[in-house]
Amino acid sequence: MQTCAVVLEKPGQIGLRQLSLEPPGVADVVVAVSFSGVSTGTERLLWEGRMPAFPGMGYPLVPGYEAVGEVVEAGSESGIAVGTQVFVPGAYGFKEARPLFGASAARLVVPGGRVTPIDSGLGEAGVGFALAATAQHAIAGGQRPDLIIGHGVLGRLIARLAVIDGGEPPVVWETNPVRRDGAEGYRVIDPADDERRDYHAIYDASGDAALLDTLIGRLARAGEIVLAGFYSDRISFAFAPAFMREARLRTASEWSPGDLVAVRRFVGDGRLSLAGLVSHVRPAEAVGEAYGTAFSDAGCLKLALDWRECS
Repeated sequence: MQTCAVVLEKPGQIGLRQLSLEPPGVADVVVAVSFSGVSTGTERLLWEGRMPAFPGMGYPLVPGYEAVGEVVEAGSESGIAVGTQVFVPGAYGFKEARPLFGASAARLVVPGGRVTPIDSGLGEAGVGFALAATAQHAIAGGQRPDLIIGHGVLGRLIARLAVIDGGEPPVVWETNPVRRDGAEGYRVIDPADDERRDYHAIYDASGDAALLDTLIGRLARAGEIVLAGFYSDRISFAFAPAFMREARLRTASEWSPGDLVAVRRFVGDGRLSLAGLVSHVRPAEAVGEAYGTAFSDAGCLKLALDWRECS
């Protein structure tokens, strides 16, 4: 079995290539992908060659951890029926490239236990499940945010989940005027217009390691800063201001299956909307132009690749 896949041959060099797939086993499903998302965090680091080293890292690679599609084959022990619409957080069955994280392809072979059935009417919005689960994991680990840094997709989802949780809606800082629209039940402001210095829980979704001293200066005593983004640069901060506030620092790691179950429930009962997060859709054949748009266009929140004409 072969598939057309996005292959990052080396930093800055990307295209589509036919790859061989491992044959599916009795516990596997084959998914015909409709849409996959482009991550402006991890994929940008892979594209620029700045991804910190970790086991399995290397090129060429198939990126992506945000795919939605239809199950077209299902093993007898997969637990999934043919025709089910699913979210796929990545796949590992490519023979000629590393899967980091392996969701950007027209066909995926993946264990049935790794996919999540979703509403077929979601379309490209379904790629938002990964970041929604990431946002849920961050919030579930501590107190709800009262300040969120960055109104990109992750920042919006953290804010939406905070509104669901009840209480005073969070404030969101966004320096780019283009990204200040789209708030649902919370305020988005220019940080220059905010004089408050008693926030109890600040969630950073910007990925900017240089902001930490600024954020510590906005904390209440015993307040917490949650690093919800992905940071390639070394993080450091001045000790004295943090000491005076008894500041706490928490990292929010990769989401767990329970987080995905929670956001699937929220989406299913209408409490959480994934609408308005995918701002651009491009055919998979235009992957080079698509990645340029995703990484350089400030008006692009989330770009999805359309695989429906690829095989």
